[in-house]
Amino acid sequence: MTSERPDLTLLALLVAIDDHGSLGAAARAVGMAQPNASRAVRVWERRLGVALVERSPRGSRMTAAGGVIVHWARQVLADVDRLLDAAAALRTDQEAELTVFASMTVAECLLPGWLGEFRRSHPRVRIHLQMRNSREVFERLAAGECDLGFVESPAVPRALHSATVAGDRLVVIVDPAHRWARRRRPLTVAELAATPLVVREPGSGTRSTLDIALAEYPRAEPLLELGSAAAIRTSVLAGVGPAVVSSLAVDDQLARGELCAVPVDGLDLPRTLRAVWRPPRRLTGPAGELVTGIVRARRRAPG
Repeated sequence: MTSERPDLTLLALLVAIDDHGSLGAAARAVGMAQPNASRAVRVWERRLGVALVERSPRGSRMTAAGGVIVHWARQVLADVDRLLDAAAALRTDQEAELTVFASMTVAECLLPGWLGEFRRSHPRVRIHLQMRNSREVFERLAAGECDLGFVESPAVPRALHSATVAGDRLVVIVDPAHRWARRRRPLTVAELAATPLVVREPGSGTRSTLDIALAEYPRAEPLLELGSAAAIRTSVLAGVGPAVVSSLAVDDQLARGELCAVPVDGLDLPRTLRAVWRPPRRLTGPAGELVTGIVRARRRAPG
């Protein structure tokens, strides 16, 4: 029976005839000369003992029996594609390196857990992680210097694709000795804007979100500009001054009472954290598997 099995090119030819309604167009689609394609179909019809293709001056179409064969041919070709994808994934796991650039908040608060889970199922993938602010992540992606980025910026350049990986919220924080920690009424947005703050550097997603939220108000000059949420947290703990920072970076300190969150009337700063990458839209290989795992875990998480 092995000698009677059709090769994959013949199956692709039959599917192409069904799709194009023309033997000539089908032959071109699979890279065969038309006489060879016609001969291959006739040989297989004789082998099966049934007519597969009905030819006419207007073109070619499948007979009833040919339609059944084409249905199964599509299934076989799809299974072969899945086989090749699986083989490529196995090879990729053995050979691949994954270069990731991540904004500071994501790198400090979320990526360690994400990468730890990924490494358990992909132990052979070598991961290179660098921390940059969101603007720099976009620049490095555009330059082809990394495979995948994680950002906290409110907007993503049109040339890039993205997927939501987490949610976050910015909070105003002070040390317990600061006068705002004893306020009975929320701050106003104008008061916050007029106060010198410990802030992230320009280009960070946290800074961009804050600047957009306060754009309509007179602003005080920053008290201090720092390059990470950890540095801001340390400064506020030391009593340098108030700051606006990711809740992910200070949840533990707020829970222990080491820092105080200050409500601001009429100001809510939720934001979306995203994975970003260059085209094509469908992200494949280790980068695609990392993002898929993160998104699935987020969907399974309670709440």
